[in-house]
Amino acid sequence: MTDTILVLTEDTLNPADVQHILSLHQDEQLAYRVLVPADTERNVISGIIDHLSVGELKEAWDEVLGREPSPATAKAEASEQLERSVAELRAAGREADGVVVDDDPLPALRTAVAAGGAREIVVVTYPHAVEDTFHTDWASRAREELHVPVLHLYSGTSELG
Repeated sequence: MTDTILVLTEDTLNPADVQHILSLHQDEQLAYRVLVPADTERNVISGIIDHLSVGELKEAWDEVLGREPSPATAKAEASEQLERSVAELRAAGREADGVVVDDDPLPALRTAVAAGGAREIVVVTYPHAVEDTFHTDWASRAREELHVPVLHLYSGTSELG
């Protein structure tokens, strides 16, 4: 059985993300399983703070106005992000598949780890001021619950979360 790296991402993996993920195990042939949550329930206050912390005024205003996608739209967006992320990993010569999961990805991660073969989890997100500060982000929660190595990368950068 090939060891698997679980990759939890809130957006499409870009080439820099894939490069950083693959650089963790350059000389190994591993499988990658991508999980993308369908964001159907956003925390409005956290979203506003996140947008304001990086100067995204329009996006913060959209949060205030409640311009959230419908559940069907959120699932369609997640499916598209998943498809493109898996394609990026495959284009880099890696075995990859994935699945769209619920808003809270921890149950899906728990199931994947319990099934065996998951060597580690890589979480790729944008910075989230509130969740990252108070360690309620996906990576912190996975570290506490799942007892496998968890690496948190900020999307498009080499910064660790």
